[in-house]
Amino acid sequence: MIQFAPAVFMVPPAAVIETVLVVEDEAMVCEIAAEALALEGYRVLTAADADEAGRILAQEEVDMLFTDIDLARNTNGVALARDARRHHPTLPVVYTSGGRQSLHDGEAVSGSVFVPKPYRPSQIVALANRILGH
Repeated sequence: MIQFAPAVFMVPPAAVIETVLVVEDEAMVCEIAAEALALEGYRVLTAADADEAGRILAQEEVDMLFTDIDLARNTNGVALARDARRHHPTLPVVYTSGGRQSLHDGEAVSGSVFVPKPYRPSQIVALANRILGH
């Protein structure tokens, strides 16, 4: 009679999935950025304004903030990033805007990146990969 040893399968440790919060008040632009990041394997949360994003940041672990500067309901991505950094001092921040080509000195949080609109989704994915080491 032949006996077989039980099979042993090595289960790889759970992959670390980074979370990106996309804050954008233009629904189509938000969906394009979020979908590109999700297809790359990121967990993506979205918000349409800084108030909603602030609530998400208070409840969720976020690894990168990608925010438009001028948001709905007169909220502001620059103020959002400053507030987020008070609670999460090392949070990577990427700003975007269709109405500006850059941020003034001292306006952005330290170490942040600015990407003018229009951008290609692949640019945002490559940037997230570089920042998060994905």
